[in-house]
Amino acid sequence: MDLKHATRRIVALSAAFGAALVTAPSAAADDQVVTVVSEADRAAALAHWTPERMRQWVGDEDLPPAEKIGRVWEGPVPPGVGRLFFTAEPGVDGSCTATVVPSASKDVAFTAGHCVNGGLDRFDRPIKIVNVVFVPGYDHGAAPHGVFPARSFAWSSTYAGPMSGSDDDAVIALDPVGGHHVADVAGTQDLSFGELPSTVDSTILGYPVSRAAGGEALFSCVRPATRESNSVTTTWNTDCDLAGGSSGGPWLRNFDPATGKGTLFSVTSRGTMTEDGVTTDLSGAAFTEPVRKLYERAGEL
Repeated sequence: MDLKHATRRIVALSAAFGAALVTAPSAAADDQVVTVVSEADRAAALAHWTPERMRQWVGDEDLPPAEKIGRVWEGPVPPGVGRLFFTAEPGVDGSCTATVVPSASKDVAFTAGHCVNGGLDRFDRPIKIVNVVFVPGYDHGAAPHGVFPARSFAWSSTYAGPMSGSDDDAVIALDPVGGHHVADVAGTQDLSFGELPSTVDSTILGYPVSRAAGGEALFSCVRPATRESNSVTTTWNTDCDLAGGSSGGPWLRNFDPATGKGTLFSVTSRGTMTEDGVTTDLSGAAFTEPVRKLYERAGEL
């Protein structure tokens, strides 16, 4: 399943339910797809996501059980990490996790592809995603750095949608707020596209929408991530149990608790759930050359 929270329950997302496009996408290059959000839609997104609406899942009895491995993050939210909110038409609110990364524009956040491109419904119609905003440092309804509307987002053309685990990555360009770029006020996490060992000590972060906090607090797992490859894809895997809403959350290596900084080498893409809604493992796509190119061009969005 894709670990994106949609509706008041955690839903196992597939091509039958997911996120698609705000408007018809136009390819900025042969190897990436870009969607531009109008100024009117950006204003509507800010109006939609009131503090009360952001907290709408708190106390929902239908949420998955609390995490046992994942723990509430103690202290300030690490630089660049925050909660990504959206609405999947016709009116289903949801959330993911995203991370600000270095860029020429200072406006770029990195997340999972399925958080902005979820494919088609059961009638083969795109499910539109609207009201996309990012809240760095989100904590129990507080937006310490502001609420940043998305002006555009992009994924690699090699990403085939939520049924695919390959290249499940996306970049989001955010409007400045009060004249300030998100990277300047919230900080960033570095990215790594180099070769890594088959096992990496990792700190995995996300905003799981479970009974533990209803997405209101950042959670973490400090676990080894192992690389697995088959004929189709290469993924990083761990027994971290963060629930839906953690999609797009950073997998960081060489993490320094004192500074809250590390190097992002994957993001949460998929998870396995029991019938009771308990997550038993997570996986994230290994970064590829198309994803590197996607990131390198993100500052132009």
